[in-house]
Amino acid sequence: MKNFIFTNPTKLIFGKDSIARITNFLPKDAIILLTYGGGSIMKNGIYDQVMEQLKGFKVVPFGGIEANPDIATLEKAIELGRKEKINFILAVGGGSVIDGSKLIAIAIPSTTPAWDIVKTGKFEGAIPFGTVLTVPATGSEMNSGAVISNRETKEKFGFYGTFPLFSVMDPTYAYTLSKHQISCGIADAFMHVCEQYLTYPDQSGVMDRMSEGILLNLIDISKSQDKLAEHDYDTFCEYMLSATIALNGFLSMGTAQDWLAHMIGHEITALTGITHGASLAMVYPSVLRVMRPHKEGKILQYAKRVWGIEGDNTDEIVTKAISKTEEFFRSLGLAANMAEGKVDQSVADEIIRRMEERGHKYGEGRIASVEEVKVILKDSLSQK
Repeated sequence: MKNFIFTNPTKLIFGKDSIARITNFLPKDAIILLTYGGGSIMKNGIYDQVMEQLKGFKVVPFGGIEANPDIATLEKAIELGRKEKINFILAVGGGSVIDGSKLIAIAIPSTTPAWDIVKTGKFEGAIPFGTVLTVPATGSEMNSGAVISNRETKEKFGFYGTFPLFSVMDPTYAYTLSKHQISCGIADAFMHVCEQYLTYPDQSGVMDRMSEGILLNLIDISKSQDKLAEHDYDTFCEYMLSATIALNGFLSMGTAQDWLAHMIGHEITALTGITHGASLAMVYPSVLRVMRPHKEGKILQYAKRVWGIEGDNTDEIVTKAISKTEEFFRSLGLAANMAEGKVDQSVADEIIRRMEERGHKYGEGRIASVEEVKVILKDSLSQK
């Protein structure tokens, strides 16, 4: 196990009707920028519930933050925040709204252009913010990461920003999500765990067991489509909390991390608009196949502990584990490779061009160069 320093200052306010407790965590003098997405919170009543709790505060609404939040939209929110002298942000939505709000919180008091903050990850401070989660998937409600898009240049970059002070997590707020949204959320959370877990064996027994527990829980949830359709409260509790723990830092203490699939997936989303969770599903099986020589020991453990695959032939067990991963994504109604997802060679060519231009190495221990990325993309495009 590696040396590490761990901190996570975000308070979770979890459970049905937990919005009623929000004023206990707001500064008394808060001038609030209320950020949200496409307007679904107006239709499902969440906006009204939030506004009821914010009586007595000055609230400036800002809606229209897109899935994969666009820098041009966020710059408008930053300008509004400065004009209204905002000193607190409340993000009501999923990962995109929360990610965008992290940048808004950092950029309002800054003189640095917002896109430069994204590209460099450098900033001096931020105004405080909280969240009301409506889409379990990214874990952004309890981490400092944010991923921002630039639709003009078709770029998408992640950076580490600021943690929410608190996050209100009412599982009933996810009841109105479509089956596809839930599937993408489950895939996203599953992949967040895999990126931290499927690296080297024998790093940390406690991290491995925690990760395997979340993976098994997500698999169980994926098999509970009838309960999700019936708005079973306990199932939504498991889904929401699993997605949060998948990327709040609890699973990566003292261990190596991968994130190669995310780097490729971000580019697919930036170039095609495909939902983030879906882009990861269509890349990851190929990542496992190509990076198998480096990951075989951990894939073997994953095969036995997560999928229950037994036997003495290591090669067969590892192959079955990769196939099980593909089957899992398909069971969610997602493509398990780029060919299935109708992503063509031109997208792969542009991803390669961008990665060659940047010259970065990827994966645990920076073991993957653009040459491995080329093979991964070729493998994903050649599947039938």
